[in-house]
Amino acid sequence: AVMEVWFRKSAPSGPANSGDSIALPSIPVGAFLGVVKLEIKGEDRRGQSLQPGLYTMRYVLMPSNGDHLGAAPQRDFAALIPAADDKDPNASPDLDATVKMSTKASGTAHPAVLSLSSGSGNATFTKEADHDWTLNTKIGDLPVAIILLGRVEA
Repeated sequence: AVMEVWFRKSAPSGPANSGDSIALPSIPVGAFLGVVKLEIKGEDRRGQSLQPGLYTMRYVLMPSNGDHLGAAPQRDFAALIPAADDKDPNASPDLDATVKMSTKASGTAHPAVLSLSSGSGNATFTKEADHDWTLNTKIGDLPVAIILLGRVEA
């Protein structure tokens, strides 16, 4: 096994996010999505190194500030945070606090992220394009897709 993934039982909800290219507008920024256990050394969506261990996933939106043009078709991501640094799944950190916690996973100034978008709702793990492996599932009743293996080629 490369990793184990557990999503929360019900989808988090809050005020709708507004803006362009948001696939999951009902999830509040900073909301707890679940847990990932990496069994071996891995990489995030940007190719940043991740050590084996337990990570929480929190919802973040890629800033729409011109620095990320072309990085992804959607702005939705799951930020990985070392579980030891994120002990309260009911907390709702803002974007800056979530990013800061996630930099502890990446060891860089950029958060460790997995690409997240709306999905089919059917439980499948499929290869897309040449290098992405996507898990389609649900968080509660909310269909989601998350790229667990693969990196952006930009």
